[in-house]
Amino acid sequence: MNAVDGSEHYEKTSDEPPPSLLTIILDTNPHAWALLANTLPLSKAIANLLVFINAHLAFNHANKVAVIASHTQRAEFLYPPLTGASPNTANGNAPGEDAEDGSDTEMADNDIPHTRTAPQPKLALNGPKAHQNGTYPALTRSNTTHITDDANKYRPFRLVEEALFSAISDLISTTTPSSLVGNPTTSVAGALTLALTYINKQSLLLSTSSTTGTASGGPISSVGNDSLDPSHQPALQSRILILSVSGDLAHQYIPIMNCIFAAQRLTIPIDICKISGDTVFLQQASDATRGTYIKLEHPQGLLQYLMMGFLPDQTSRKSLISPTQVGVDFRAACFCHRKVVDIGFVCSICLSIFCSPPEGATCLTCGTHLRLGDYGGKPAVVPKKKKKRKNKPNGDERHK
Repeated sequence: MNAVDGSEHYEKTSDEPPPSLLTIILDTNPHAWALLANTLPLSKAIANLLVFINAHLAFNHANKVAVIASHTQRAEFLYPPLTGASPNTANGNAPGEDAEDGSDTEMADNDIPHTRTAPQPKLALNGPKAHQNGTYPALTRSNTTHITDDANKYRPFRLVEEALFSAISDLISTTTPSSLVGNPTTSVAGALTLALTYINKQSLLLSTSSTTGTASGGPISSVGNDSLDPSHQPALQSRILILSVSGDLAHQYIPIMNCIFAAQRLTIPIDICKISGDTVFLQQASDATRGTYIKLEHPQGLLQYLMMGFLPDQTSRKSLISPTQVGVDFRAACFCHRKVVDIGFVCSICLSIFCSPPEGATCLTCGTHLRLGDYGGKPAVVPKKKKKRKNKPNGDERHK
């Protein structure tokens, strides 16, 4: 038909920047926040975080945000709320919105305990949903109380605010003192895994819904932010921001490094906002994925750090000079005791790291017998040869 039709056919393209997905991992370790109670309480940090989220959503109406709590024993979504009965919320849609393709895209993880029941949505972006016969429910006092409370607040901002406050309250209420005993650290590895899976899912959903995107069975490069083609513009720009207050995470070295390599493969930058403490592997995560690492000298100015250092997305950072880290600690953790070591022993087969030679010279990971050579043996002391003194003949001395 194109050969018969003489009209010019062209594809309509948009010059608008692609939407940006900001996935925030909030460290909710009660031990660490108790030490910051006088400097930066958790309530104030969440209030600053909400202002930062509102600024991100205000840049583009298509921008998305997700908040994941990295708790002591688990990692779970704070926003969007996940429910088993409503798969639409798992897609990142706001409560009350339908999925774009109408398919069942429920995301469930049986390995992660979900002890929190998702809060019921109080607001809907487009008002009350219609009945099956096409009629809308009458606006009564019960279903308009939450909508008409503050007409000056942007509705998406309030959706995130109510859902986040409700989820944080449920998370704190379900945390018992017995669960905090013996758990001084936080589950950053689990939170990173949830963030990467959520980003991958949102990228596939957006690429299938757009006319220029690829199908869900397309190449993995369509999920990332960059491509081999310089003119290629990704359907969704994704990045991860970690607000960390915990200390060493050596016992999570292997899963954290796996998440770092996955983010590096998908070209997803990992930004680190280190409020307190210091971790080696988060520095490596930011350096490997070309993210931004900022250690706060004054935690009271958290909002200023967030707005100035972490608000620009990948497109804006090409025209800006992002804050960089002077030195990166590239030390690794041993596989036997999960301790950060300066010098260790590496298996030549699986590259496992040990702080000392394993028992029986057998690798604990792959079972390969390791050849240690003459390690531990004392070097042989070779006596120094004495030089023979030559006797000079008489009268051989020179006189001046």
